[in-house]
Amino acid sequence: MVASAALFSASTPTFRGLRPSNKPTDRLTLPLNAARCCPAYPSTASKKKRAVTIKAELNPSLVISLSTGLSLFLGRFVFFNFQRENVAKQGLPEQNGKTHFEAGDTRAKEYVSLLKSNDPVGFNIVDVLAWGSIGHIVAYYILATSSNGYDPKFFD
Repeated sequence: MVASAALFSASTPTFRGLRPSNKPTDRLTLPLNAARCCPAYPSTASKKKRAVTIKAELNPSLVISLSTGLSLFLGRFVFFNFQRENVAKQGLPEQNGKTHFEAGDTRAKEYVSLLKSNDPVGFNIVDVLAWGSIGHIVAYYILATSSNGYDPKFFD
């Protein structure tokens, strides 16, 4: 009980959030003799304000948008026929030489109204979600590796 009272005493600083302390009410108030008794607390008069700006190398929204757009473009105009041919080669799942629907499972019938679209080649909502997620994965990879000092030589 004594330890918890010491944690919440009036002399310990309270958590002010993760915002910068730019208001006088947000600053930690120290006793007047804190600079003399505690060398860890430099006096406020000796501190100089420094302008520190941190800029990201890449604009995240631009990277995500471009990567997702490029992925959707590649999925629609480059890899679409290849993807559909491979799905057609695989065929429907079978049991004992018959498809599940032919074997009597009435719930195994394809739900075709979900996969209909007005796109001339049939690029549907499932394709948009799949290729969009691939674009997001690539974008987050680019952002993560460029922010931690890794230089993949993408932008030379």
